[in-house]
Amino acid sequence: MFRHAELKNPDDFFAPLAQRGENIAYFCRMTEYGPTAASFLRRCYGAAASCGILIDKPIQNPDNTKLSYYNEIMGDRFEMRLPFLTESLKKWLPRTEARRVPALAEAIYDSLLKLKESGKNENVLKNVFIKYMCWLYYRFERILNQLGTEPFPKMLVFGKPSAHALMMLDVLHRTGCDVLLVVPEGEAAYRQADPADAFSCPLPLTDAAPFPPQFDLAGIREEMAQEEARQRLYDPLPSRTVSTNGWLSDKIFSDLREAPKDRGSDARSYCNCFCRVLGAEDKLTYQKELYQLQLDLKKQKRKLLILSGGIEPPTFDEIKAIRRSGGNNAGQIASSLIENLNAIRDPELRAAVRKAFLDLFFEEVGKASGNLNRPVNKAVTLLCWILRYQKTLFEGLKAPELACFLYLGGCRNENEALFCRLLARTPTDVLILVPDLQGSCCLKDPLLHEEQYPNSLKLERFPEDENGLKLGTTAYNAERDLDTLMYGDTGLYRNHQYTRSRTIILQTMYEEIAVLWDQELKYRPNFDVVDDTVHLPVILAKVSGVKDGAVSNYWNGIRALLTPETFVIEAVPRITGDTPNPIRPAVRSFLRDGTLQREKIKAHADYPYGHLREAVQEQILDKLALLLESRLIRGTFENGTEYTVISTVLNLEKDIVRMIQKFDYTRKNPKVIYIAAGEEILSQEDAICAAFLNAMGFDVLFFVPTGYQCVEKYFSKKIVEEHQVGEYLYDLQVPNLSGSAARGKKTLHDFLFNRRNR
Repeated sequence: MFRHAELKNPDDFFAPLAQRGENIAYFCRMTEYGPTAASFLRRCYGAAASCGILIDKPIQNPDNTKLSYYNEIMGDRFEMRLPFLTESLKKWLPRTEARRVPALAEAIYDSLLKLKESGKNENVLKNVFIKYMCWLYYRFERILNQLGTEPFPKMLVFGKPSAHALMMLDVLHRTGCDVLLVVPEGEAAYRQADPADAFSCPLPLTDAAPFPPQFDLAGIREEMAQEEARQRLYDPLPSRTVSTNGWLSDKIFSDLREAPKDRGSDARSYCNCFCRVLGAEDKLTYQKELYQLQLDLKKQKRKLLILSGGIEPPTFDEIKAIRRSGGNNAGQIASSLIENLNAIRDPELRAAVRKAFLDLFFEEVGKASGNLNRPVNKAVTLLCWILRYQKTLFEGLKAPELACFLYLGGCRNENEALFCRLLARTPTDVLILVPDLQGSCCLKDPLLHEEQYPNSLKLERFPEDENGLKLGTTAYNAERDLDTLMYGDTGLYRNHQYTRSRTIILQTMYEEIAVLWDQELKYRPNFDVVDDTVHLPVILAKVSGVKDGAVSNYWNGIRALLTPETFVIEAVPRITGDTPNPIRPAVRSFLRDGTLQREKIKAHADYPYGHLREAVQEQILDKLALLLESRLIRGTFENGTEYTVISTVLNLEKDIVRMIQKFDYTRKNPKVIYIAAGEEILSQEDAICAAFLNAMGFDVLFFVPTGYQCVEKYFSKKIVEEHQVGEYLYDLQVPNLSGSAARGKKTLHDFLFNRRNR
């Protein structure tokens, strides 16, 4: 007979008998789930499948057919004596070895004796014994000849047990097997069968939670089959492993110059580095040091790839060239994706890149909670970049040589971080340089070694040649430090300090427009700067009606809004489909699969914004892409409206463009006022222009004395705050708003709050 022992370490469940002590067997229950439980369950599933038994449904009482067969063979006799139980087992289980029977009979006798001592009569004992016999014959006979032998058999039983089924498992456990009982319904459900906690011990888990819905062993079986298929994808494995950073000293730049063959004595591994250097040790010599580093690497004839300020996203043609086929699971998808790596000619390099790619792909799949679209998109991006740069990095590379990847600026997104992580798991040195301490790098990896220096230096391009080498003087660098000190998190901002923005539409009372209108953005509520992006609180509102029907005050109130930053449109529609637009014929080529083709737009002969600052051009295209993606303009990507959106945004009036160029995100923002005083309303093009300018950070205000719709019908959702201020008036004539007759006498605040006599 075997002794029950508490399982303190999950690994002990799989230990051979010789390492456990004398006659120790484990009976454990799993009533919670998590990563540790999942790993243990897969391991137990494999062990039970190879040496033991799997029961994937709750153990049910024998049906009438089984009971009839038992009575036909064994009759109705029952005696609560060990010799009777032994003889009955021999007769009922003829295929069970005779030497196994005495221990089994003794375990059954002890089980029945406990029932008897608890007050059960002989009729109950007989019924339980018959259950045991039927279960042994129909469910457990396959394991009986393995009991008590090495390899020690495992039983994996799924489902909430009855009290008698739990006693049967205890009989087999004490006869010589380890049992794992999986109860997805939880601990309370298990305790219904074992209120005294007498039979099994809980599996020791540190990361447990309730089982997911519809959990069953079939899912585990499918996972294991998928895992086996995944492992076959790695074949053949590279003959060398990658040993990262273990050989480094304290000086990254010097270490990188060390020849790969001199970095370690193990011929079975590559000794590469995966490092990030933040800041600069000496700002005066930093650029020269980088320039000399790449010269030295080239003299060693190292395969060298240098990138600065970001990795260009895959082009449409690169994405289209990636061969992939659908699949029901991640393994099948990965199988088609890795075929693209056959472009790497050297078998050893191909195996190393394939292993790194698969490791990261399956890691991303594990994070995706069943949705494979995101990890597949990331994998396609990785493959595009691998194929784009594989000749530069790997063509002609032979062990123990290592490629080298120098990346200036830090990883801007998850895809760039994944690319660096992938290269670091191949025969490649990866060095990421972030000299500007105000910059950011989203890369996280347990293999990554990091060094940080106190000095910060802005550097846009890696100095690869003498023409691009710029060395700042001591005074220049001191001025940059003072600049950082004054304008970093102080509430002070230098001119055009930021180049990226995000608009927040303020919901205001009507009277608040007067208070906010001429304020600098940094003083408005909800202004913020997050990760070099300015959050701009802007006004987008419609004023319907005329307060108290006072027309003169109405126009004087609008005059009070005429700041130097304000553009007034006194007659609508301002833009129509007939407005001259030289770029309109080309706009269909500016979209591909719903994606804005920025470079094609910039390269077009009629592109009107090429004279603007590069950051301004990028901001215009960012907001154009946002306007398309949001589908704010009704009909976008439904009836061709997207092309109207593009042609309108790429044909703005010169004065508007100049306002965009001049706009400093931390100061007063430009504004547009539309006046729709008659029967005419704004055109679709006007609505597009208004929505775009609002996204760029303009205040946009519509004055509609008639109360008619002006732009609402063109928008797919309500974004314009409407203020009903008075009675509707019709056929008003817009006066000369630029005159000075009323200017300076009353403020808009006065008109809105009606504090002076009309």
